[in-house]
Amino acid sequence: MTNLNPNPNADALEIIPLGGMGEIGKNMFAYRYGDEILVVDGGLAFPEAHQLGIDLIIPKIDYLQEHAGLIKGWILTHGHEDHIGSLPYIMPRLPRVPMYSAALTLGLLREKLSEFGIKEADTDLREVELDAQVRIGQHFVVDFFRITHSIPDNMGYILTTPVGKVVHTGDFKIDRTPTDGKLSQLDRIEKAGDEGVLLLISDSTNAERPGWSTSEAEVAENLEALIKAARGRVFITTFASQTHRVQNIVRSAEKLGRRVIMEGRSMLKYAQVSQQLGYMEFRDPLVTSDEVGDLQDSQVLYICTGSQGQPMSVLSRLAFGNHAKIALKRGDTVILSSSPIPGNEEAVNTVINRLYEIGVDVLYPPNQKVHASGHGSREEQLHILNLARPKYFLPWHGEPRHQINHARLAQTATRPPQRTLVAKNGDIVKLTPDDFKVVGTVPAGAVYVDGLGVGDISDDIIMDRMSMSQEGVLIITAVLHPTPHIELVSRGFVRSNRELENQIRKVALEAVEQGTREKKRLEDIRDDMYGAVRRFVRKVTGRNPVLIPLLVD
Repeated sequence: MTNLNPNPNADALEIIPLGGMGEIGKNMFAYRYGDEILVVDGGLAFPEAHQLGIDLIIPKIDYLQEHAGLIKGWILTHGHEDHIGSLPYIMPRLPRVPMYSAALTLGLLREKLSEFGIKEADTDLREVELDAQVRIGQHFVVDFFRITHSIPDNMGYILTTPVGKVVHTGDFKIDRTPTDGKLSQLDRIEKAGDEGVLLLISDSTNAERPGWSTSEAEVAENLEALIKAARGRVFITTFASQTHRVQNIVRSAEKLGRRVIMEGRSMLKYAQVSQQLGYMEFRDPLVTSDEVGDLQDSQVLYICTGSQGQPMSVLSRLAFGNHAKIALKRGDTVILSSSPIPGNEEAVNTVINRLYEIGVDVLYPPNQKVHASGHGSREEQLHILNLARPKYFLPWHGEPRHQINHARLAQTATRPPQRTLVAKNGDIVKLTPDDFKVVGTVPAGAVYVDGLGVGDISDDIIMDRMSMSQEGVLIITAVLHPTPHIELVSRGFVRSNRELENQIRKVALEAVEQGTREKKRLEDIRDDMYGAVRRFVRKVTGRNPVLIPLLVD
């Protein structure tokens, strides 16, 4: 049978990042050897401030769709949104192949797929232990290992291929006192290093932070002390997926005689799935805000969504006084057990300022040590490099500054890599025992999700939205019969200004009448009217609104 997708690098392993390089979010990449492809993760990213109206951003998968028949399997490293969040959008567009991950990750994915109406019968989800070995196709053997992060069941893996071993850390920190007592299996990385690691792919997120990251146990102690000192109600916001953090907060609340109320859809979803699978336990049943009843303020603790200042989250609605059932008051304590994701600083600061105005006690990093990153700092990254001792190194999961600082750090390792590449999304990275370089590119980038639309919003449309938000919109309708006249609709341009509107009508009408006299095509008359009005508005107002010219014959 003829191979319809011949690989020009048939004797090499290709590593093809489709997301997660040069950015934090939408992590996804593929390995290809010969006529087989192994896919890793499928995450999403959240829009930046200028991406108006966009709900989510997912990776472009044109390459995988083009080579769909070559995909032999899929592995998921853990259950965070930036690693599994795009799967409900992506999986229906690709063939049904075995998808391997640990219990909690698959539990969260099943919940997500069910919300989209995707039946499990249409998937092939296969649960593996954290130290399992799986063969995928003829060319890939995956050895998973446990490594600590900010969610249980987080995995890295050692990929054995015809060209050599690849170690991928996944997202990681080296927590020496993890909440669940389950330490990272660093001996697996060291053993691979002894046998020879051709390539290390490692988490770059905190490559600018010196030292070691804070342990989750220290955060738990600090949170408990703050809860104990609070006199009134306590509201704590953190990432819903911070299962260990949430469990520790629940235990502290139970110890200090407070009932726990969870507010926010994602918070409840993560807690329910984690409880069902045995990753979280509650001594007392959770109560809702309707069931608080006669409990005194000192007897309740709310765990809620909104750590990133999201407008519709529980904390934002509380801060702006539009929550349907709860109102903040003096004497309440609000703890933000999180740090803003880059790009969310302004939204978080707005919420914090509103909380101060209400008069509640607001506690947040760095003033309080109530958050620990799930990503290792420089000493942890260097420790991984010294354990793996790779011939080649590919910094991953970070913006360019993180990748480049991680690359520089690698040169201080006991045995520095012979070569380090700072790759971009879409690069085809060729790997052989004697070669490590970018040899081409594939389509890659952002696919925007807006409401029910997936991929129908382009960068041009976002630019139009930005222009409308900044300069407004002016709709000019030329009615040609029976007598030519001009109608205007202005939004976000200027306050009602009859003199300016009359001048615009005059300019537009002159262009239309001239085109009519010269018997031009309607399209040309419309373009003439557009150009004349554009020049006039820019000259008179110095503004550049979005102009929409219409002709009614």
